[in-house]
Amino acid sequence: MDIQLIKQRFSIIGHSPLLTTALETAIKVAPTDMNVLILGESGVGKESFSKIIHHLSARKHAPFIAVNCGAIPEGTIDSELFGHEKGSFTGATDKRKGYFETVSGGTIFLDEVGELPLSTQARLLRILENGEFIKVGSSVVQKTDVRVVAATNRDLLERARQGKFREDLYYRLATVPIRVPKLSERKEDIYLLFRKFASDFAETHHSHLLELTAQAQQLLINYPWPGNVRQLKNVSEQICVLESGPSINEHTITKYIPHVEPPLPMLLGKIDGTEGMSERDIFYKVLIDMKRDVNDLKKVVFGLLDGNLDARQPMSTAMSTVTPTPTVPATMVNPVYAEPSGTPNPIIIHHEEEDDDDFQDAESYPSTQTLSLEAQEIEMIKRALVKNHGKRKKAADELGISERTLYRKIKQYELED
Repeated sequence: MDIQLIKQRFSIIGHSPLLTTALETAIKVAPTDMNVLILGESGVGKESFSKIIHHLSARKHAPFIAVNCGAIPEGTIDSELFGHEKGSFTGATDKRKGYFETVSGGTIFLDEVGELPLSTQARLLRILENGEFIKVGSSVVQKTDVRVVAATNRDLLERARQGKFREDLYYRLATVPIRVPKLSERKEDIYLLFRKFASDFAETHHSHLLELTAQAQQLLINYPWPGNVRQLKNVSEQICVLESGPSINEHTITKYIPHVEPPLPMLLGKIDGTEGMSERDIFYKVLIDMKRDVNDLKKVVFGLLDGNLDARQPMSTAMSTVTPTPTVPATMVNPVYAEPSGTPNPIIIHHEEEDDDDFQDAESYPSTQTLSLEAQEIEMIKRALVKNHGKRKKAADELGISERTLYRKIKQYELED
């Protein structure tokens, strides 16, 4: 089937190779009964692909229904999809058919399928495997013949690793995956889409047909469009209604496009005490915590140099240049203290009142004794804990570090026992 005719029939605009590949896949899979999983960000037009698949299939004269799984409350979604018996729950005053029963013979489009509760996922898996389902409050197994086309803007395999999505259901749904490209991957289509939307809205609102200057066109093309086609359509309508035109320059366009912040360093996982904080604030918090840890480490080293340990502890003049590896939180992708080669930068610590008499010649001590800062630190922590009978707060005060830092180092060096 001619792909240009498909684009005209379903109002799909664009010549991007990625878009063309997605359309070709949808056209090829449509005549089959295979399950399809449509992948793509919100606003890229995933529902249009589900309609293409249905209307080009042998089920085109049967019912088609689109269900937004994320918009149905968890307590009622089983009833909506599979139906319920009278009296099966509070408010069930009558018997009700679910979507899988009413659409039998046709196609059901499950948008945002990644938001389904795990219990509902198990019911859906049974339908995909053998076409059977049980209504809520019933014990009778019913049959249905429904083709399932699902869509998601989430990484379902990642959700499966988190225990939020069934991996077996993912592979059942993704018999044929179709990835719809985001608008920023279709730069050659952005101005075409704007012209189409502007023309439609000019007719709808009885306004002038707008034209963009070359600079305004370039601004549209270079903008990342996080809301994809839906956002471009909204911006087009706003400009058509609020601007008299007919020529629109780049300064006018900037009034309708939100400013985009440059990307921040990625943070993985959660950091204690960061609930409700922006990524920038979390990044600064990590840097401050790292600086505090380095300062605590300096206090430990200065304590060694000031003679808080036995005078016979091995201390060489090399202690004036300490090269500890800062503890970098696992949540940071690019540790601040790492060189491109991965070798930590040395932290140079100089004692302000350094005196040659305060140091012993390193050669006068047995070569088997370690000069490792880590070993010295462990020994210091052990002595402080023994001296203070295991009381961490007193031990931390004596070491000149915070109790939080002491607790972390006890865990790090496995000194709890």
